[in-house]
Amino acid sequence: MAKVGFVGLGVMGGPMAGHLANAGLDLTVWNRTESKAEPLKQAGAKTARSLEELGAECDVVFLCVSRSEDVQDCIAQLTKRAKPNTLFVDHSTILPDVSKSLRDELRTKEFRFVDAPITGGSMGAQKGQLTIFCGGEEADVAEAIEIMKPYTKRAERVGGAGAGQLTKMANQIAVGGTLLALCESLAFAEKAGIDIAKTRDLLAGGAAGSWSMDNYGPKILNRDWSPGFKVKDQLKDFKYCIESARQIDAAIPGTVLLDELLTKTAENGGQDKTTAFLFETLLEEGFRD
Repeated sequence: MAKVGFVGLGVMGGPMAGHLANAGLDLTVWNRTESKAEPLKQAGAKTARSLEELGAECDVVFLCVSRSEDVQDCIAQLTKRAKPNTLFVDHSTILPDVSKSLRDELRTKEFRFVDAPITGGSMGAQKGQLTIFCGGEEADVAEAIEIMKPYTKRAERVGGAGAGQLTKMANQIAVGGTLLALCESLAFAEKAGIDIAKTRDLLAGGAAGSWSMDNYGPKILNRDWSPGFKVKDQLKDFKYCIESARQIDAAIPGTVLLDELLTKTAENGGQDKTTAFLFETLLEEGFRD
């Protein structure tokens, strides 16, 4: 049995690592805030005192952190004592070019790398129902997918290094579009004075139905702004989407607009709230465009 490491035990990574522990894998975990590893220890996982120690002990290491620079910093520590042929699998959402450069850098040191960003939200992580976009060599992706099964609904190779991240950019563009449509629609209904609960229920059963309608709709109705996925994290992803779009000369005007609206939402105290808090921005008195 491969010795598996997992780095990053946040809203997504914690439940994902939990599924691996519950599946009986030989699992070692590390998180910057040590207390977040406690539930994993109770489930049978070991904890590493440092990233360097985890890298030395594991054959396959999964990362689920935040930004490009976080992934780079973690891998720099992990590889100090890692064994040749160690496979690094990155579940974070980062710049595609950074994934490519990491693959190239790791290859020169006889390590392997798969970019494997995830979608499905915190509920998908908790239920083990994530969709995963994998970029890398076929054999490496196959090895990673086999280990990821406990938290996966669907995982597929979409191309070489960086292709997983490019697919995640496409995903975030689509997710953003449905989020804006939901918030705009229900804000319109609220302004019109009609029953937004009934409106949401009726729309969800027709052509307007979407994941956002099903999952964010109830949060809007209950004015429940707890994340989920935070506004500041969506803005981080949109920064990568916009930069990637510029590099390939792709037009993403809807994403650019939503980035501006979420920036306003963050400035109004919403940066740590769910992205559905955009609804409140659209309700602001005098807000039009």
